[in-house]
Amino acid sequence: MKKLVTLSFLVMFLIGTDTFLVSPLLPALSSRMSFPLARGGWLVSAYAIGYCIAALVIGPLSDRMNRRRVLITGLLLFSLATSACALATGFWMLLALRLLTGVCAAIGSPQIWAIIPQIVPKKRIAAVMSAPTAGLTIATMLGVPIGSFLSVRSSSTPFLVVGGISLLVTAALMLLFPAVPSLPHTTPTKPAAAASSDAPDGDGQEGAVASHTVIASLVGSYRRLFGNPRAWKYFLAYLIFQVGNFAVMTFIATWFAEDFGLDQTHIGLAVMVIGIGNSFGAFGGPLLTSRLPHGRLMLLGFGIYLLAYAFLAASPRIVYACGILFLSYMVSGAIFPLFIERLQSLTTTQRGTVSTLSNITMYAGSTIAGFIGGPLMLLLPGFWGISILALIAMALSLYVWQRSGALTDDTQQPSLARHGDHREDE
Repeated sequence: MKKLVTLSFLVMFLIGTDTFLVSPLLPALSSRMSFPLARGGWLVSAYAIGYCIAALVIGPLSDRMNRRRVLITGLLLFSLATSACALATGFWMLLALRLLTGVCAAIGSPQIWAIIPQIVPKKRIAAVMSAPTAGLTIATMLGVPIGSFLSVRSSSTPFLVVGGISLLVTAALMLLFPAVPSLPHTTPTKPAAAASSDAPDGDGQEGAVASHTVIASLVGSYRRLFGNPRAWKYFLAYLIFQVGNFAVMTFIATWFAEDFGLDQTHIGLAVMVIGIGNSFGAFGGPLLTSRLPHGRLMLLGFGIYLLAYAFLAASPRIVYACGILFLSYMVSGAIFPLFIERLQSLTTTQRGTVSTLSNITMYAGSTIAGFIGGPLMLLLPGFWGISILALIAMALSLYVWQRSGALTDDTQQPSLARHGDHREDE
């Protein structure tokens, strides 16, 4: 179990770090490759676009494969793609490589969330999920500082370091990652059109039938998942939460600079303090999840969120702002695994699909937060616009979670998975 915890943390930390690696490198990359700095945002978006597009296809397909093998293959390709970014000589080459890196990340990282519920006893799922949660959230807070530090010598160095370490972790996965048992799955009914594929009509017709079968399988996979009446409520609640979460995360630095006069060094230190709070929550969360009903713990967490964001913008000094954010992100670290646990409880045979959809939902929340948060920063003074947005988002997310039944006693959760499996086998 310790090997699973350690390796899960490392995989998500590396992939999370790579997600935020480019942002601090943009000035240096712009100078080296002679492209407008305003175009640099494309490099950040390319990774997320590649991830989301690939995840929609890879998630359902991975449910039919050996997850351990998919994880190792995905991280190996991710390592090579990240390292290749260091060799880019121009903007368009780097843009293509960042898109490819996102695709490779979409192959490997969702398997972590899917494997844990498959091989870990139910009572320990939330505790073990705290490890990849910690890896992802720590990378979210430290990705920018790490990129800045590694780029002192060269803008290529961060890609080489992250890619090289990822190769080492890939080797560790091959040697130490536990075996993952195969799950039974239903074979899609052969389309009627496929019956005629035995006729000598040429490779074109066979290819068309094969493509139709794959598309039908993907559509059917998502249809079966959302045939569970709770699925759309769970994902909607998770999306709304991420809008509020990323709105605060995205504009913290801007607020610190404008209202408290912090320079880049002190902003980095303040964000690191907040990240430490998130880490405390991620590593200390298992102590709470083993002692409190998970539904009650989620309710408690949202109560703290509502209090924190009601008072955050009124902070008169940076120390108060950091204290409130330390508390709110400590809560995030503690209850984030419970969100994933609830999402994974929707099914036992489509965990890869659920994992990729949860990651896509996270990226969608980040995108929505960016679109809404920017105008709110200009419309209202200080951090009031973002705080109000976060407050509303947390209240709405809590309401949807409550209406979905996710905050009820945990003994009801296994029946949820059985319901989803029943529909899948119909």
